[in-house]
Amino acid sequence: MTRTVGIVGGGPGGLTLARVLATRGIAATVFELDEHPLARPQGGSLDLHGDSGLRALREAGLEAEFKAVARYDDQGDAIYDAQGTLHFQHNEESGGDRPEIDRTQLRSLLLASLPSERIRWGSKVSAVEPLSDGRYRVVGPEGSLGEFDLVVGADGAWSRIRPLVSQETPAFTGVLFIELQIDDVDTRHPEVAKLLPHGKISVVGNNQGLIAQRSSHGHVRVYFMFRVSEEQLRQGLVDVSSPARAREQLKALLPGWAPSLLAFIDASNDTLAARPIIALPVGHRWTHRPGVTLLGDAAHVMPPFSGEGVNMAMLDGLELALALSSDSDWSRAVKGYEEAMFERAAGAAEGAMQGLDFVSEHALEHVMEHFREIQQQAAGAGAH
Repeated sequence: MTRTVGIVGGGPGGLTLARVLATRGIAATVFELDEHPLARPQGGSLDLHGDSGLRALREAGLEAEFKAVARYDDQGDAIYDAQGTLHFQHNEESGGDRPEIDRTQLRSLLLASLPSERIRWGSKVSAVEPLSDGRYRVVGPEGSLGEFDLVVGADGAWSRIRPLVSQETPAFTGVLFIELQIDDVDTRHPEVAKLLPHGKISVVGNNQGLIAQRSSHGHVRVYFMFRVSEEQLRQGLVDVSSPARAREQLKALLPGWAPSLLAFIDASNDTLAARPIIALPVGHRWTHRPGVTLLGDAAHVMPPFSGEGVNMAMLDGLELALALSSDSDWSRAVKGYEEAMFERAAGAAEGAMQGLDFVSEHALEHVMEHFREIQQQAAGAGAH
């Protein structure tokens, strides 16, 4: 009898799982809340890592499609302090091992690799119900969406599937991002573009920070970062509903910052968002339940500083697909996947949580020590 997989969530992790399963002859249906692929912004640029995100694309047979759109010349990095002094610079214009791709582009190439009938757009999943035969029914507001041998929660930080295996929920880490966007930076804002020759820059202040990163077509995502209390979060740090007011409020929150850095605020368009940084506990795990599992942020949402989130999600999708395709006992296969995922996700989450030091009283010392360690490791590797 043909066995089936229901995947709740059509992000990179869920789509990687569906694609690799398809190449192994296993049917999967993806339930996605969005009405269509461009229903909402998908986020900024992602750097894919060789042993996780890039490996997943190779195993999925999509390496050529990735290389056609990836940006190998946007891997540079620079660190400034709030007064505009440069403390570190690394120019990786080509040949680096963490090429960039826009999140929308990554999702598009994964979607293009799947038959259109495998994606159920506009599907709101309200419940997942166990059946007497050990399978599960995915339920929407108007009734059953399908019955499956395995249901995978790939539905992000606030997963509707997670409560089937775990009672943990993400907690606020104390860091708030205010996201801004800049259009056509090279033509319309050349003074800002000079600070972003290739890749991204980071600015370290006292319990404040900035990350600005290039995407394709001259687009830039800018994240101002602040340490805030739960009460400040509830009240709202800036009024993102009024772009002009929000820009003035942001500048008022950054006394002493260099005008060259505040220029990122003036150059931004009217698309602003407040993004509280949340995380599940480091080492989050659950007791195996046959017929249900999680991947990506549903399993291990973590702060974004290390860039591991999408890479871990894609590796989860790959490893789960390989386990299911190589073992006829799916419960055993999923349990093995979970145990391995718990271990690697705990390590990645611990590193990501350390990134919160980027927004602290002694942030510059923390950040520079981190980069010195990276340089020492690279020098040691080169010596061998």
